[in-house]
Amino acid sequence: MPHTPCPLATDSTFFCTVRLQDRRSDLLLREMNRLRNATRTALSAYPFQIDDIVVLPNAIHTIWTLPDGDANISRRWGLLKAQFSRGLPTPAHRHPATARYGDKGIWQRRFWAHRLTNLEDIATHRHMIYTAPVQVGLVTDPRHWPHTSLHRALRAGTWTLPHASVAA
Repeated sequence: MPHTPCPLATDSTFFCTVRLQDRRSDLLLREMNRLRNATRTALSAYPFQIDDIVVLPNAIHTIWTLPDGDANISRRWGLLKAQFSRGLPTPAHRHPATARYGDKGIWQRRFWAHRLTNLEDIATHRHMIYTAPVQVGLVTDPRHWPHTSLHRALRAGTWTLPHASVAA
């Protein structure tokens, strides 16, 4: 699906954060190809557009736009998380309660989603996505983090990173 920057918020534009249960894990980076394949599967089954994204060692922050009239973000995340987890061993840290729900214990059970309502809301969350690697201490300049749509936005000229706000 060709990328078109999210020009304005719709009823189906969301900022989301999903996290691994183990906050010290780097599983998302070690299994980047598995994550890409899981994302392709979710995109194919339930179309959406990835407007912006950053993949950190143990979390993903993203802005998705779903088709008009379709706000079922849970279905998409459920499929993506299940596809990613399939074939991975059960983590040693798995809490016994997760077994009752058929949960392998890789992902936190819930995710955080916020419907974006206007251009300022989108800009705020894009900035958060782009600067997240700096905020968590992975790099000192967000351009140095490879797993982000920031590079796409800079190439397209749809984003400039203010120097003063990189470390903010």
